[in-house]
Amino acid sequence: MQFLLAFIVVGPLIGAVAALLPAPPGLKGKSPDQAVLRHGVTVTGAILIAAIVLAVGFDHDHPSKMQATTDISWIPALDVRIHLGIDGISLPLLVLTALLTFLCALYSYFKMPEGPSPKAFVALVLVLESGTLATFAVLDLLLFFLAFEMVLIPMYFLIARWGGAQKQAAAWKFILYTLLGSVIMLLGLLLIGLKSGTFDMVALATDNGRGLTSSVQVIAVLAIGIGLAVKTPMWPLHSWLPDAHTAAPTVGSVLLAGVLLKMGTYGFVRILLPIAPDGMHTFAPYLAAFAVVGIVYGSLACLALARPGSKGDLKRLIAYSSVGHMGFVLLGIASMTPTGVNGALFANIAHGLITGLLFFLVGAVKDRYGTADLDTLSGATGAALYGRAPRLGGLLAFAAVASLGLPGLAGFWGEMLALFGSFDPADGLSRPAFLTFMSIAAFGTLLTAAYMLIVVRRVCMGEKREEPQQLADVQTYEFAAWTPLVALTVLAGLWPAVLLGLTDPAVQKLLAGGKS
Repeated sequence: MQFLLAFIVVGPLIGAVAALLPAPPGLKGKSPDQAVLRHGVTVTGAILIAAIVLAVGFDHDHPSKMQATTDISWIPALDVRIHLGIDGISLPLLVLTALLTFLCALYSYFKMPEGPSPKAFVALVLVLESGTLATFAVLDLLLFFLAFEMVLIPMYFLIARWGGAQKQAAAWKFILYTLLGSVIMLLGLLLIGLKSGTFDMVALATDNGRGLTSSVQVIAVLAIGIGLAVKTPMWPLHSWLPDAHTAAPTVGSVLLAGVLLKMGTYGFVRILLPIAPDGMHTFAPYLAAFAVVGIVYGSLACLALARPGSKGDLKRLIAYSSVGHMGFVLLGIASMTPTGVNGALFANIAHGLITGLLFFLVGAVKDRYGTADLDTLSGATGAALYGRAPRLGGLLAFAAVASLGLPGLAGFWGEMLALFGSFDPADGLSRPAFLTFMSIAAFGTLLTAAYMLIVVRRVCMGEKREEPQQLADVQTYEFAAWTPLVALTVLAGLWPAVLLGLTDPAVQKLLAGGKS
């Protein structure tokens, strides 16, 4: 188990270096470009298999216990350690990251985005995977920061070199926002480590803030929370996200929405809730207020983009929907209750599956139509997707209703539990305030349903004015890349206990100060 977790974290880095080296003569094949893309599929596939084996070997009877741990002294003077481990909170995110990266590599093998050499593309995707996996596996604050930062450069180049219109501006906006937030976050992490005498996240969580004064906790939560909120993204620190998603290539959007946004909310749960509970208690009402504003704001922005004649971009609409969905995650965390935090973690996984699928589908629609403009896609030239590519239209409708939280699909449970957590927040938090937040968030679910159904009606159900020109329907490689996301969306919706059985004991222990 130790070896598996270390391999999962380090393996993509080794694969990235190998991708940049000349291929051995026997593996070049007819096309060197295809050979390096095949290398990407092989490496990400090996990491996914290792993650699945790790999940199978995980002690499901004790999900609150740190497992597969490695603890090696790295910088003794600062007590910085190479400390790895997983529990019921981090394991689902680890598997989700491995799955989405493999599906992106598989999709790119058949549909490589336009841009420079595939060698650099594959190497960047693998470095991105390694940084994301490390973020969910490390148990040292400084290592967490390094892993958190490691993903920025690969994502910058994926947007800047393989993106679409306005890619340079979007890439610069992404890197500047996230770097500024990270600098502030580093100050908070250093404050905790220097005041407590350790950077070990397990020891700090067990101490549960007892070694830190309330003023230190408040300052640390403010500094670290800003950095995490930028990555989440929380309103009003979200403005880099729509531009980045609109400009990014399809696989860049999938990875950005599916796993990178989760790093911010994971930091709230893993670091701030257990290590600085007094500081979180102080800022919880403000976090909840920003969360519900983001829910309503994101939904209203989507409604404006979906309006006929607005020239709304479908990728941009899905990006704004992420602002709303991540608002539910933040609301669940702000409640500081097991119910709310479990809902936040469930919504994290559901959003990764559903929004990852949505960006795959929107990318496929854009490839076929040559545009993601909603007015063009709404069927002005004949029947829309149901008439021209029925399987693609059906999948888009499925992903849309999953995103709006239809009961029986993954999107329902996380948002419902986040609302339940707000209904009865932790002791000391204002219940009337959180009931108000809950009511606003519930109204946001209605707005979400409104814009998603408008999108389905306009894109999938356009008027048939003439015999439509048939588009290429879902291809075999697209079925292979999208089917796991569809299946897991249904499975998580019908059998939520699989995920909640992992997260709940770990969350209970985390909120109880390291005691089971």
